[in-house]
Amino acid sequence: MILLFAVASGFAFGLGRARWLGQPYQPPALKHLWLVFVSFLPQFIAIYFPNTRGQISDEWASGILITSLIGLLGFAWLNRNLLGMKILFVGAVLNFTVIVANRGFMPISPQAASHLISPEVLSEIPLGSRFGTKDILLLPEDTRFEILADRFLTPTWLNYPVAFSLGDVFLAIGIFWLLAYQKNN
Repeated sequence: MILLFAVASGFAFGLGRARWLGQPYQPPALKHLWLVFVSFLPQFIAIYFPNTRGQISDEWASGILITSLIGLLGFAWLNRNLLGMKILFVGAVLNFTVIVANRGFMPISPQAASHLISPEVLSEIPLGSRFGTKDILLLPEDTRFEILADRFLTPTWLNYPVAFSLGDVFLAIGIFWLLAYQKNN
């Protein structure tokens, strides 16, 4: 959700800025955009698509997620000269680091997870098990690089509870910057 907000607000700000300057909005000139599709498609099928998600083991799903993230890191690296892409790359590296260090999934603590689902449902999920699509439920003391885990929560007034990581914050800032401040010729 934080990333969708970054895309929408970055695009709206960039469009408004271009209009204010009396110039057409110039979207970022991304190189090798096909790499995003090729990298994300296996992740979508293995993790997000309900019909296949249940048929793929956690070991395969984590391997697919890690491979997908490597492709997305490559895309960010190839576009690192664009405004905002270096910040986005840092966020991707932070998320990649914590995911690889924690069995191929993003760790989330029971405390953070308790803000997302009911206590009854949470009590039925064993520690070390997948939580949601890409998370794994771990105690903070059992989490490697815990500071990089999904530990931040959206404000309660938003009425849409989501946990996100420090890497996601960097990704969001990078995406916003990428879409908002491209050079308009």
